[in-house]
Amino acid sequence: MAALLRRLVDGYNDIWDKNGDPRVKGWFLMSSPLPTLIICLTYVYLVKVLGPRIMGNRKPLELRRVLIGYNFFQVIFSSWLFYECLMGGWLRHYNFRCQPVDYTDNPVAIRMVHACWWYYFSKFTEFMDTIFFVLRKKNQHVSTLHVIHHGCMPMSVWFGVKFTPGGHSTFFGLLNTFVHIVMYFYYMMAAMGPKYQKYIWWKKYLTSLQMVQFIAIMVHAFQLLFIDCNYPRAFVWWIGMHAVMFFFLFSDFYKQAYRHKRLESPPPKKKIVNGIKSSPASNGTHECIKNGDIPSRTVSNGTANGNANGYVPAPKHVSSYYVNGDYLRLRGGKESNEEEKE
Repeated sequence: MAALLRRLVDGYNDIWDKNGDPRVKGWFLMSSPLPTLIICLTYVYLVKVLGPRIMGNRKPLELRRVLIGYNFFQVIFSSWLFYECLMGGWLRHYNFRCQPVDYTDNPVAIRMVHACWWYYFSKFTEFMDTIFFVLRKKNQHVSTLHVIHHGCMPMSVWFGVKFTPGGHSTFFGLLNTFVHIVMYFYYMMAAMGPKYQKYIWWKKYLTSLQMVQFIAIMVHAFQLLFIDCNYPRAFVWWIGMHAVMFFFLFSDFYKQAYRHKRLESPPPKKKIVNGIKSSPASNGTHECIKNGDIPSRTVSNGTANGNANGYVPAPKHVSSYYVNGDYLRLRGGKESNEEEKE
């Protein structure tokens, strides 16, 4: 039995050692996908179960300065990764139509290998986005989209670093690091308070930028299905389908966050002219008020309600007003001369 288990373990390790890129052999977390998988599952359990349970009876933490520092770090980190992806190939050496992986020890190729590993490592630092939400008891932000996006990325990138650290698929990292520069800059400005939040009116365009990113990744990846390129087809589908999944997840978020918000927006405020509050007529009701007096009744079905001298007794109760065009008189209300505020 022990010999059988040993053979299974050795066979499992051979899968990664024989087929993986020898340049990353022995690198931190690169020997097997299991440590990365365990970390990802621990993250999901922490932010969806354990974290909210621990914070349940506690006050939310005030992390304003921590958030500013964290987001500033992410802006700098993402900027450096973006620069390394450019210098590792995409600025001068890579072809956008077809770019095989360079498995040599060429300095440019090695630079891209290191950039790929640091991009993989950055996916773990991004777990803090969700952890901060939990500590601040902003559990409504810990959505399915958020957890899937952060929980899947380290596992997805691990396979790229292990087998194809460079070449065509690194276009994903190039675009993603650029988007993260913009995204974490937005988060930093938001954390700095109302004085700076007025400059980040472009929030919904950030979501649009993320969706454009995934469309570009889809087109860039799936083009290899129609041309001859020395790049593994498995990774074409791997990268392309991830882009498809994230595009639809972000698209659904955009619709819920912005289109529904637009549909559910409150009606325009009532205008006040000479102290009189007016509103659009409903169900054909039309009111005519003269001399600034408030009418005590209304007539519906298109009948005009007006008085020659403009005087109509006002209701005694402030709470008495109009509901769907019908006058509602409430008993037991206290008399008041205060004007109703909007």
